[in-house]
Amino acid sequence: MQATKKATINIALVGNPNSGKSSLFNALTGLNQKVSNFPGVTVDKKTGAASISPTLQANIIDLPGTYSLYPKSADEFVTYDVLVNPSGDEQPDMVLIIADASNLKRNLLFCSQIMDLKIPVIIGLTMMDIARKKGVEIDEAGLERELGVPIVTINPRKNKGVSELKKMIDLVAKEKQSVAPRDFIDSAALAPEVVRDIRQYVQVKSDYAALHVAVNHGELPFLNGGQKLAITNLLQANQFNKTKVQAEEIMQRYGRIKHIMKNTVVEADPLQKQLQTEKLDNILLHRFWGYVILLSIMFVMFQSIFWLASFPMDWIEAGFGALSGWLTNILPANQLTDILVNGVIAGLGGIAVFVPQIMILFAFITVLEDTGYMARISFLTDRLMRQVGLNGKSVMPLISGVACAVPAIMATRNIENRKERLITILITPLMSCSARLPIYTVMIALVIPNKLIFGFFNLQGLVMMGLYLLGFVMALLIAALLKLFISIKEKSYFIMELPVYRAPRWANVGTTMVQKAKIFITDAGKVIMIISIILWFLASFGPKDRMEKVTAHYEQLKTAHPEQSEALDMELQSEKLSNSYAGVLGHAIEPVIRPLGYDWKIGIAVITSFAAREVFVGTMATLYSVGESPEDNDATLREKMRNATWRDGSPVYTLASGVSLMLFYAFAMQCMSTLAIVKRETKSWKLPAIQFAYMTVLAYISAFIAFELLK
Repeated sequence: MQATKKATINIALVGNPNSGKSSLFNALTGLNQKVSNFPGVTVDKKTGAASISPTLQANIIDLPGTYSLYPKSADEFVTYDVLVNPSGDEQPDMVLIIADASNLKRNLLFCSQIMDLKIPVIIGLTMMDIARKKGVEIDEAGLERELGVPIVTINPRKNKGVSELKKMIDLVAKEKQSVAPRDFIDSAALAPEVVRDIRQYVQVKSDYAALHVAVNHGELPFLNGGQKLAITNLLQANQFNKTKVQAEEIMQRYGRIKHIMKNTVVEADPLQKQLQTEKLDNILLHRFWGYVILLSIMFVMFQSIFWLASFPMDWIEAGFGALSGWLTNILPANQLTDILVNGVIAGLGGIAVFVPQIMILFAFITVLEDTGYMARISFLTDRLMRQVGLNGKSVMPLISGVACAVPAIMATRNIENRKERLITILITPLMSCSARLPIYTVMIALVIPNKLIFGFFNLQGLVMMGLYLLGFVMALLIAALLKLFISIKEKSYFIMELPVYRAPRWANVGTTMVQKAKIFITDAGKVIMIISIILWFLASFGPKDRMEKVTAHYEQLKTAHPEQSEALDMELQSEKLSNSYAGVLGHAIEPVIRPLGYDWKIGIAVITSFAAREVFVGTMATLYSVGESPEDNDATLREKMRNATWRDGSPVYTLASGVSLMLFYAFAMQCMSTLAIVKRETKSWKLPAIQFAYMTVLAYISAFIAFELLK
């Protein structure tokens, strides 16, 4: 028997920020999700497949959150274009509006606007538990009658109401009866001649859609030049004032919303005692204690990164060391074994050891986001941000930069002010991302004593925290300078809704930790694998005449001093490495990096880590493995680096050179992916070039000063 082919519809998922939209998207689509770009713009879209019924499949399009149908940012304009465009590729067959029951009045404004577009609509009512705690009681059946569209109560975080929602989607898709039977307000009456004539020029579905064409015709990509010119002339002839029309529309909508809520919603006495969320905010957003708590949370996070991760890190490091020694003993001594042990295993082992720290970092970030505290950090730091020409909205990309600069820079799209967005893009890479963590860890372990301050503060954890704070402080200083040079004149306003506090979803935290570890291993592993193999070749071979000369010299020495044969063999390996292609390149750049306290091996790692910062550790692992004797293969990378010396026998890694190297990586733009995303977001190579130049100069000068002061 042949299976019935499922019909497929497009469903746009929309709603105010923090209304539960993302939770519902995850509940509907599960793992059937993908991220790509909307056509013609760089704004990301999340789409997912959902099985609604045995006969219906849906493509769920998760649109950026917005408070109304009048866009103020690039993200909001994407939502606007998808909903208003009558012939777009993403045109929805149905719109699923997520409305927060605890803030119903504000959410109904957006709902009413979408309903007037005459697209089939279902309203998913979330946060009912919070509404009840606020003393708000909603007559859902009455509200459904007043609006004229179906309403389903859902709690996607607990997977409640999702099956009922699917049944409603299936019913609406079959009957197509969820278009509001009457206009929420009389849109045509706001500008009768304009609305009538535009509906002749453009094939829109409603008077309200025609009104939006009048308001935003110059920015709508689906209008051609002739249509835009005709509409411009029409508006001039009718003396159309879009600001006045918008204000009148909003007043009429809120007037009807007030009437609807009076009939269907019972609200609590405004003098009722504060909710737990408000009580917590009085503490966490306090002008003094709020900052103390924020610093304490950061302190705990970085102490944990060292303390909790130390045990699995030691096991992983010992495991790779044992694996290298075991492979060296059982495999024949040839080039294939050499590339496997000293190229692939050394490179991957150098990066795998830091996975526990990456997982702990993302666990903390996920918990802060899930509980609602991350949004509070924006409000807490808004006053500080304004001192350097930014506002609280810039904080979220900067915090995200602690994980990775690429998505953090993409997150600047919700900053409406162009000047503030550009400054935020230019300073975000100064935040220490997770790719810098392996470098910091290995250098701190080498040059910072592992001891307790005041009996319980781990000094290494304090230094780690200091590096992250240093990046944030430097970002603010650079922002203050950029404010003077970028001449865009725009006022900015910081309005942001604070989500309620919730207990973290531990399953979500665990999933995120595993996903981030997997991404770190696979993405970094691919690059490290390739670079390690290339480096092994460059470090194992060199100019024929130079290598033959070195070999002949040491053969003569071994003939003359046979009792020193073993020591001379070790010196021969070191000299071969120094005269290899990698050695020649390293010695060529050594005059530039020597004032910073770096040898040629560090120089090679600085060059290769431009592909990705974490490649630094893999490069060092390969370089220190190639020139060693077989019996040293089970030594850890930190042990090999601790034993590294200059020709005069002095150690390469001292407090001066270690701090210098950490400062260099704290400020340097050592990431091709970040430069590429800055180019994509700014649509120019000029700003990425400026960014690369100022960060490189800042890194070099800071590293030079630190080395000179501490050597």
